[in-house]
Amino acid sequence: MVRLPGRPATRPPRPDGDARASQGGQPQGPGGNGGRPGMLRAAVTGRSVAGQVFLLQVVIVLLLVVSAVVAQVLQVRHDTDREAQNRSLAVAQTFANAPGTAAALRSSDPTAVLQPSAEATRKATGVDFVVVMNTDGIRYTHPRPDRIGKKFVGTIGPALAGGTVTEHVNGTIGPLVQVVVPVKDAGGKVVGLVSAGITTAHVGGAAAQQLPLLIAAAAAALALATGGTALVSRRLLRQTHGLGPSEMTRMYEHHDAVLHAVREGVLIVGADSRLLLANDEAHRLLDLPEDAELRSVLELGLDDETAALLASGRVATDEVHLVKDRLLAINQRPTDLRGGPAGSVTTLRDSTELRALSGRAEVARERLNMLYDAGVGIGTSLDVGRTAEELAGLAVPRFADFATVDLFDAVLHGEEPRPGTALRRAACAGIRKDEPLYPVGERIRFVATSPQARSLTTGQSVLVPRLREAPGWRAQDLERTDQVLAYGIHSLITVPLRTGSLVLGVANFWRAEKPQPFDAEELALAEELVARAAVSIDNARRYTREHSMAVTLQRSLLPRSLPEQGALEIAYRYLPAQAGVGGDWFDVLPLSGARVALVVGDVVGHGLHAAATMGRLRTAVHNFSSLDLPPDELLGLLDELVGRIDQDESAADGTAAITGATCLYAVYDPVARRCTVARAGHPPPALVHPDGRVEFPEVPAGPPLGLGGLPFETAELELAEGSRLVLYTDGLVEDRERDIDVGLDMLSDALRGAPGASPEETCRAVLGRLPARPSDDVALIVARTRVLGADRVAEWQVPSDPAAVSEVRSEVTRRLADWGLAELDFTTELILSELVTNAIRYGRAPIGVRLLRDRTLICEVSDRSTTSPHLRYAATTDEGGRGLFLVAQLAERWGTRYTSQGKIIWAEQPLP
Repeated sequence: MVRLPGRPATRPPRPDGDARASQGGQPQGPGGNGGRPGMLRAAVTGRSVAGQVFLLQVVIVLLLVVSAVVAQVLQVRHDTDREAQNRSLAVAQTFANAPGTAAALRSSDPTAVLQPSAEATRKATGVDFVVVMNTDGIRYTHPRPDRIGKKFVGTIGPALAGGTVTEHVNGTIGPLVQVVVPVKDAGGKVVGLVSAGITTAHVGGAAAQQLPLLIAAAAAALALATGGTALVSRRLLRQTHGLGPSEMTRMYEHHDAVLHAVREGVLIVGADSRLLLANDEAHRLLDLPEDAELRSVLELGLDDETAALLASGRVATDEVHLVKDRLLAINQRPTDLRGGPAGSVTTLRDSTELRALSGRAEVARERLNMLYDAGVGIGTSLDVGRTAEELAGLAVPRFADFATVDLFDAVLHGEEPRPGTALRRAACAGIRKDEPLYPVGERIRFVATSPQARSLTTGQSVLVPRLREAPGWRAQDLERTDQVLAYGIHSLITVPLRTGSLVLGVANFWRAEKPQPFDAEELALAEELVARAAVSIDNARRYTREHSMAVTLQRSLLPRSLPEQGALEIAYRYLPAQAGVGGDWFDVLPLSGARVALVVGDVVGHGLHAAATMGRLRTAVHNFSSLDLPPDELLGLLDELVGRIDQDESAADGTAAITGATCLYAVYDPVARRCTVARAGHPPPALVHPDGRVEFPEVPAGPPLGLGGLPFETAELELAEGSRLVLYTDGLVEDRERDIDVGLDMLSDALRGAPGASPEETCRAVLGRLPARPSDDVALIVARTRVLGADRVAEWQVPSDPAAVSEVRSEVTRRLADWGLAELDFTTELILSELVTNAIRYGRAPIGVRLLRDRTLICEVSDRSTTSPHLRYAATTDEGGRGLFLVAQLAERWGTRYTSQGKIIWAEQPLP
């Protein structure tokens, strides 16, 4: 064994006092007889490898013996228990099926008949009890007579159903195994139960008898195994010299570390100058032959100075020797400083290679850091220009002195690039701000010989090490390129921004401060950097395109202006979310009779799908409102429509349903000053009274649209003139940072703080408390009520008599004269004559007539019939059928509105 330098030749004294001699390596005890007492003591205490093996084997044998004994005992108990169950079942079934058992149960005294038989059976079969009971579990027999007549302890339900019960219970005579079987009469009916069983003490008797024999066998096996183990451990103790595992492991680790773990050459030379050991690194550094070991170091082909140093064995510290083409730092120490064998150990280190490797590792680490920073710092936003700036900013000054990014104009607008068009400088970064490069925003058309044009055409990167020697680059702009060269920029890398088959533009890296030009390794780094940035730029481009499409779609779907109406003074706002367009929408719909419908809705989500769905729902509400339906019926139709949309889309492409679509629909009547409201999963409206008091009316909350199955309910609100009705979407009162109750309180405070304000001022006050770009879309409508006074409304009741039509015409003529609308006498008389005549002929009394002077003149005729007239074209030979045709020609609009009491036919005429 060769000892290593710096390691003690002898081990420190062991705790038990034994020591290792320096010669021969054999452990010696106090008496000098080979250390037998110490070795045995080490084996017993478990410090040595032999001791630990001995203890481990003893434990394993002991566990095996104990396991075998336990398994045998358990098997015996299991077999005994199974035998007890089988015997109990056989006894119980035999007794239950015995002739006379069923008859005895029906006798007047079953105990007198069955107790002797049960006891005889118990003694004959060896079971501990045979119990007969009725179907209620009351015992008729028992080994202990005082237990007769009491409740049976156990489960009888399955036996009553005709089955058999086997269980372990704690009965009146102790823990036992019992079986319960039914007693059936000739018709198969269960008339009683029989239970037989054996106590646990009797079950375990066989196991207890076999236990001493098992223990004796186990003890014998353990003794034999321990003796054999002791012999094996004694031999192992002699071979390992009493060393412990940690000591042997440490010796191996030291030896392995010297030979393999260090990146240095290691040589061990004996006292006779022969090479005893050389690791792989020493072979490589000194270029030693394969058979170098055991040869003299003077015969290995080394230079004289190095060979003399190795043969001398003297101490050397970082002596530098030129060995062939390597500059080696040599350290050498003798191995006999602490009683070890004579010789020396030498370590070799290639200082030239280490310095070069350190430099390359630093460069590689810096490049990896830059690529990591590119993955984290490029693409933080979905903005094309911002992403280009992040690419340029990351490259300067870590990689280049100046960096520019040029993109096609179409890319900046979210479209696919169009090759052959000019590019626009999207980003520029540099170590100084006065560089003579094209500025940001400049439109550039590169000439065909420029590196940028070649990159765009071929899709490959171009390295220009020396710009002064590149005529193709200088042809781009002679004046500007001269300025660039005079500024000190001398080297260029141009890399195309590619994603798949698309080339989005080019990235240019310029060098000025560092005198060395760009090389091939830096070109590869630039390509990796640009490849990561190109993905982020393309993602931003796609997002820009989708966002532009969604914004265009949403703007085309939302109302651009409000229709004219006189019932409400309205102001509205719409704020898009930070994440883009969403599905919030609103509308103002004039209805017949000077009424106005207000609607707000919300489709959960963002993007094209939400905007398109919103447009479909808004169009549907427009169509349904033309039917003059009550709010709850309109929401019911809208709910069915959303359900059909979900089914169609899910069946077509497996997309998810429109979950979360909500809507609130309100109809305001300026004559009755009433507002009818219904909502489908939408936040309730806010009502600001003329005195500034704010409340949230209780409007029944229906389910969101599309769920189906539940009806919608309405609420009737009586609004004073000048009240403000506030409708909104949930983005106004709810976000990720606050609950909806907090948002409602904030809305209430904002409304309360602006009493008497106009709708426009109310919108500003409410939205002034929100961020400029909320996390969700916000739609807001503020409507201040107006009243159509009694001086602008005229009503009459008409008898069901055709002669009454002339009286109605006269009353209407006088009222029109009072309103200054005499010009409309003729057309109004014709319209009312036709409508009233139709109501008298085809409708049901009572019949009413109402005139409203609003923005238009509105004529309404009501009756109790639900049959609606239809417009038709009469033939030349028909005597009638032209009335409604005349009404349609004379009126601007006309239609039918159904009520809970019948219908109203109305017609509007523009005021002169």
